[in-house]
Amino acid sequence: MRVAVSQFATSSNAQENLATCIRMINKVAVCQPALIVLPEYCNTLFCHTLPCYSDHNQAWHEALIIDGPFMHAIAEQAKKHNCYIVLNVTLRRSGAGDLLKAPQNAVIKRNISITSCLFSPLGELVHQEDKQTLVGRENDFFMYRSHQLGEAKTSFGKLGLLAGNDTMTFETPRKFALQGAQLLCHSMSSFAIDQSELYDRARACENKVFLAAANKVGALTSTGAIFGEGESQIVSPQGKVLAKIDHKEEGFVFADIELAKAEISASNKRRPDGTELFKQRRPELYQGLTQPMHQQVNNSAHKLPDTANIAIFATYKSNEEAIEDVCFYIENNLSDIIQLPELFFIADKKITHHAEKLIEVECLSEQLLKQISSVLRPFQYVCTSLVVEGMHQAVLISEHGLFAKQQQLHFCQRYHWTSLGDVLAIVELPLEQGNINVAMLTADDANIPEIVKVAALNNAHLLLVPFEIQEPGEVEYCLLSRAAEHRICIVAASREQSFPDELSVDSLSTDSGQYNIQNNNKGKNKTKSKKSTGLIVNLTKDFELLTSSEFGRLNGYINQPLVKYQYGKITKAIIHPITACTKH
Repeated sequence: MRVAVSQFATSSNAQENLATCIRMINKVAVCQPALIVLPEYCNTLFCHTLPCYSDHNQAWHEALIIDGPFMHAIAEQAKKHNCYIVLNVTLRRSGAGDLLKAPQNAVIKRNISITSCLFSPLGELVHQEDKQTLVGRENDFFMYRSHQLGEAKTSFGKLGLLAGNDTMTFETPRKFALQGAQLLCHSMSSFAIDQSELYDRARACENKVFLAAANKVGALTSTGAIFGEGESQIVSPQGKVLAKIDHKEEGFVFADIELAKAEISASNKRRPDGTELFKQRRPELYQGLTQPMHQQVNNSAHKLPDTANIAIFATYKSNEEAIEDVCFYIENNLSDIIQLPELFFIADKKITHHAEKLIEVECLSEQLLKQISSVLRPFQYVCTSLVVEGMHQAVLISEHGLFAKQQQLHFCQRYHWTSLGDVLAIVELPLEQGNINVAMLTADDANIPEIVKVAALNNAHLLLVPFEIQEPGEVEYCLLSRAAEHRICIVAASREQSFPDELSVDSLSTDSGQYNIQNNNKGKNKTKSKKSTGLIVNLTKDFELLTSSEFGRLNGYINQPLVKYQYGKITKAIIHPITACTKH
């Protein structure tokens, strides 16, 4: 099917905005799409960070009636062009008679929703979805009706309708994906570059769905203090951009996609090793871990250090040689925490599937604990994963031996033999400068956003991840979004992995100067090898939305994490755990 997204500016005049919508729909229709996604607030001008309405009466006046002329006109466009259209507008949810009865100059908060509407090729309004995440000034003027999220069914598959900041957290896209949505349609009115570059792509990747995002351009307020970023795009289930408008002007873009690649049944979505993606989830575990077991180690020192020295070490050796390689590195470096990949001393993890080999791995794990602890200094630690007591576990090693351990929490085919834990340990880790709270996740655990949220809610400052990358999106988007969304520093180490990077994108341009990029299976396919490694993710100190007096230093990013990718054998960085104290 062909999906198109459009970006344009709006004003405070509904009639002007309707004319703009119709003009853009007619332009997009030239490429004969099956679906057109339009930006957020198509009927009005609103920005959640600055005053946009003089009062609630203005908000009510600019909101639409569900069966009014604006909505009917868009329905006619869907019928005319034989396509589905996603339109996001503000809608009146109480009778207009209430406004007439109100005292003159009264300031009354009306029942107005920000709603994404799906029109069918028959010109019918077949689905409505209220914006679920209201932020900033939206809370002053709008509401959302409490109702069960539902995927929108079409002739070509199931859609999830998102708006605004719905992708800044994982929950709403996750709910749609669990219900079987194959394509998320995201209407935006945003100045945030990181929303399109990071969050939208992470939501597509972690749920194995397509995503079509349409963003505003032009002024987002009547004063012109802030502008829409554009960057409307279509993203694959791997988080890859299939089509994108790379300018801040009015335009549209389209891509041909196969919804079969985002299976209808949520139970059929699989990780690269064959693990069923959503069957990994353990909802009952997350609910029970609202107050997990903390391992207190030094009650006398509660000072949180401003910085901590972190290193990732990746040996290219195996067995005893790998252990000796790590010990040599420790003896010649002073990093506070040294992160290693999962089972770093084993090149082929499949040997753990054989009982006799697994016993050998456990013996090597015991030897490793003794050798590494013997060379560690006070307040120095190594994190990796080992086989301990017949189970795959993340471990922290100190000069005294095994300091803390964390059992694997989610099933994955690579370690199908291990039993799973039911406790997430938040470890109070003493460093020379103070104590930080640390959580460890191994195997596929950090790929599950729900468990990272649990760690953050329980005041973890640092997440240590010994893992092995299964697909590039894990480190390009998913782990970064976890760090930014939950305000938690992340150190993740993996053996270097190589993945095929298939490119099949053809660029076209129309006479009107709009950019259209088509993912054409008939184009020339180029395959090259792409290397993926672990990373160290730090946080910016100032992540709050900037106030009107601060727009002079707005750079387009709200909460972009600071990243240093693992490179070669040794990667060092300084993290700032104190920035993880302030959670969203």
